[in-house]
Amino acid sequence: MKRFLPWIIGAVIIFGIYSWVKGINNTAVTLNQTVEQSWGDVQTAYQRRNDLIGNLVNTVKGAADFEKSTLTAVIEARAKATSTTIDPANITPEQLAEFNKAQSGVSSALSRLLVSVERYPDLKANQNFLKLQDELASTENQILTARTRFNEAVKPYNTHIKTFPNSIFAGMFGFKEKAYFTAVEGADTPVEVKF
Repeated sequence: MKRFLPWIIGAVIIFGIYSWVKGINNTAVTLNQTVEQSWGDVQTAYQRRNDLIGNLVNTVKGAADFEKSTLTAVIEARAKATSTTIDPANITPEQLAEFNKAQSGVSSALSRLLVSVERYPDLKANQNFLKLQDELASTENQILTARTRFNEAVKPYNTHIKTFPNSIFAGMFGFKEKAYFTAVEGADTPVEVKF
């Protein structure tokens, strides 16, 4: 029996190390999947906004002598935002900043559109327009919620892969830190309201 004791102890130690490393990897995989699902929710919310923009633009086009430059700006911003794609497995801060910038362009163009609508009483009374405007406001809240949940999913993932000794094995298994959503540049400046 004494002859096999070192082999048994060695096998138990190897099995313990294997289980421990497997746990680190499997937890990272699970947390990564949560991050990717949250990113999908963010994209779904932005897609809903882009779909609503098309309907909103078509409703506004029906209004007589509406500023074409404003509509063109909204359409171009929407096209730029939909062309910006990110691989959720490799989200870098630079990619997220580019995505944020494109989506910020849509928000800016939309706000100009909604401000210029104030000059058109017929359009303001249009039920389709009012419904789309309400849905757009609701969608902006969904986007905020999805972005917040994405950041909430990124935090435990980043914490898991950056803590020692997980950081050693996470690097070996190819897990990289994910970027957080941050406010767009200039978001800390108060909005100027003109009447």
